[in-house]
Amino acid sequence: MILGVPTEIKPDEYRVAITPIGVRELSERGHEVLIQRGAGEGSSLSDADFVAQGARIVPSAADVFGVAEMVLKVKEPQPPEVELLRPDQTLFTYLHLAPAPTLTQGLRESGAVCVAYETVEDVHGRLPLLAPMSEIAGKIATQAGAFMLEKPLGGRGILLGGVPGVAPANVMVIGGGAVGMNAAFIAIGMEADVFVYDVSIDKLRELDIAFGGRASTVFSSTLSVEERLPDMDLVIGGVLVHGARAPHVITRKQLGLMKRHAVLVDVAIDQGGCFETSRPTTHGDPTYEVDGIIHYCVTNMPGAVPITSTYALTNATLPYVLALAELGVAGAARRDPGLRLGINVARGSVTHPAVAEALGFDYVAPEAALEIAEPPASVPGADGAGATASHARPNGQ
Repeated sequence: MILGVPTEIKPDEYRVAITPIGVRELSERGHEVLIQRGAGEGSSLSDADFVAQGARIVPSAADVFGVAEMVLKVKEPQPPEVELLRPDQTLFTYLHLAPAPTLTQGLRESGAVCVAYETVEDVHGRLPLLAPMSEIAGKIATQAGAFMLEKPLGGRGILLGGVPGVAPANVMVIGGGAVGMNAAFIAIGMEADVFVYDVSIDKLRELDIAFGGRASTVFSSTLSVEERLPDMDLVIGGVLVHGARAPHVITRKQLGLMKRHAVLVDVAIDQGGCFETSRPTTHGDPTYEVDGIIHYCVTNMPGAVPITSTYALTNATLPYVLALAELGVAGAARRDPGLRLGINVARGSVTHPAVAEALGFDYVAPEAALEIAEPPASVPGADGAGATASHARPNGQ
């Protein structure tokens, strides 16, 4: 198969969809990898690094999309990239389509098969391709929140960890999945007083053990959030419903309960945001103020640390890339039902139920769109482990 990797063109995006490690693995299996000139520079990867492992450098995105049978990206395709997609092509990237009707329609019209990293599941119903970026985003959320609390950045002017004789900041983390756990770990390390909210008692038990009692765990409800909001200096939202729009866990009315110039960090902004007042921002212009509350809603937080993010992403995606290259989408999906769940758009149809419901499109099963036979009850997954056709959807992700 011919695989193509274009340079990311979303503002302030410095990641690249593959490392030389990935190129080497694909090349040794007889696949051809095209890399757009300069695609890795933001992650400190030169064209020579890719060429040394078997890649071929091409001048433009048009050269990548025009030849590649499968296009690997990091972020959702921007309008000029959507125009380059072909009906016989597979796109493998983060898509986050639930809040993006225009992009979804563009992908439908392209006829391409679009597989989203963020809805691929493993045998335990977890999100293995979202997890590494969630871990990074969670850590960045606390770092960014601490920075935005500084007075020159518009915040309250409070140090997250305090000093002897002066109390630390109060941090609320809503959602105890990968984002929330990592956000809390950093906040604990910075010596803040941390409160983690989730609707799963089992998740809260796990977090209580992981944190060693250094953070308070709270069952999440409208009232429990409202009761503590007046004390909070920093609130981090990390809730997720697989493939669907994020639910609003803080409304505009509830902002009135908060301290003036407290900070909200919305890590769920790619899925529409988990605060009612959230709207997408960029690293170049990361914050805005609503009713006296500072909002940080950068849609590609891991893009700020591209070296870490690029390697973490390739580590996770490479087994799936190899499966798709060897077997094609239909074959790989037959073998791994979790990969099948990543197929969001195919041959003009929306093939993920949560995306279809969020946007009001008709849902077409991937089996129908791609003529994929139903998988057996237990088949080998992309990592060689057993996979089942049904996947639990855990809370707090």
